[in-house]
Amino acid sequence: MKYGFIGAGNMAGAIIKGMTRSTESRFDGKDISITSRTVVSAEELAKACGANACRTGVEVVAASDVLVLAVKPQMLAEVVPALAGAIEEKAERPLVVSIAAGKTLEYLEGLLPANTPIVRVMPNINAKIGASTSGLCANALVSEEQKQIVREMFSTIGTVAEIEEKQFGIFSVIGGASVAFAYMYMDALARAALKAGMPKKQALQITAETVLGSARMVLESGEAPWPLVDQVCSPGGTTIEGVTALQAAGFESALTKAFDAVLEKDVRLGK
Repeated sequence: MKYGFIGAGNMAGAIIKGMTRSTESRFDGKDISITSRTVVSAEELAKACGANACRTGVEVVAASDVLVLAVKPQMLAEVVPALAGAIEEKAERPLVVSIAAGKTLEYLEGLLPANTPIVRVMPNINAKIGASTSGLCANALVSEEQKQIVREMFSTIGTVAEIEEKQFGIFSVIGGASVAFAYMYMDALARAALKAGMPKKQALQITAETVLGSARMVLESGEAPWPLVDQVCSPGGTTIEGVTALQAAGFESALTKAFDAVLEKDVRLGK
């Protein structure tokens, strides 16, 4: 199986490095072709991963069974039509994987030749350390075998969940944008600790480890978050003071507004 990447940015780099550096991976750099707008970034990434740099997208299409569109959403309308002819010339349609936020399967089908199997995947920045949470949905032309190929690709950078496309915008918030919310939360706590007298580096280490442990508690205990909050809060204790202060300041409301803002933007990107 041969893999091609149109684009060599941060996310493409994380995926390709995950595919080629995982000790359990069955992927080989020599089976991966990469191109980018300037070609320089593709050459650097190819050198780092033992892959092949190509000067044009057409070359990548010709060399690929699986084609990953790793360009910004607003660039798809420019980039994809230039590849359509090369895709049609192949004896068998390549499986096309898009990681562009907001761009629906219907939108992608409008840019690609008829009868092209298409998968949408939404990874997040934690892919850089192999800890992404990626969502996947596919059109009716994608076989279970092809889905499995995509799962294996993206499993090298974290976990993969199959999501109905009607819920993909929701996933883009809780599996994608929320990473930034978590970073903001940790930084805010560390800065508060700095203000109270603790070195920020130490405070950030403790905060990050606490967030990691809390996430594991939710996943491994089977308990919902709010009952766990109740377990931490003792009558007349310190934690309940913080919890009520967060509620009074609109903590939950602010998160809901942030969720809605991201979801609305995702809808606009899809139009």
